[in-house]
Amino acid sequence: MQKPKLLLICALALCSAPAWADKKAISPPEFGRQGATALPFSPAILVDGTLYVSGQVGGDLKTRKIPDEFEAEVKTCLDNIGIILKAAGMSYEDVVSVQIYMTDMTLFQRMNAVYSSVFKEPRPSRTTVGVAKLPSATAHIEISVTSRKSQ
Repeated sequence: MQKPKLLLICALALCSAPAWADKKAISPPEFGRQGATALPFSPAILVDGTLYVSGQVGGDLKTRKIPDEFEAEVKTCLDNIGIILKAAGMSYEDVVSVQIYMTDMTLFQRMNAVYSSVFKEPRPSRTTVGVAKLPSATAHIEISVTSRKSQ
């Protein structure tokens, strides 16, 4: 009778393990905005070795200006994600999933060219969705990623 009790205790411990996981906000200093001017979300959250990066647009981190050229906007967006990954001790190689939101799907091939220069084989899984608008009125693209440190 001891064995079933032990199995039950182990099963309960495994089921509740995520509740014990530490949740840490990743906010690189380059992202600024503290106190009253802070955005109502973290640039990323690290939980149990997995990093969830909030959607990033291609704005300059100091001026918040979106570049006029679309490829520069995509590159800046991915660079901003790279800063967050680095702050969490990760790199683009650790990214397992990418979500891309674009206001103009005719720019897809141009986005893909920049994307492919950053994410090397084997590339992460990816979803690309056309949207009517983004929160930043001048942005054409927003990208979020999920990353897990490679062993």
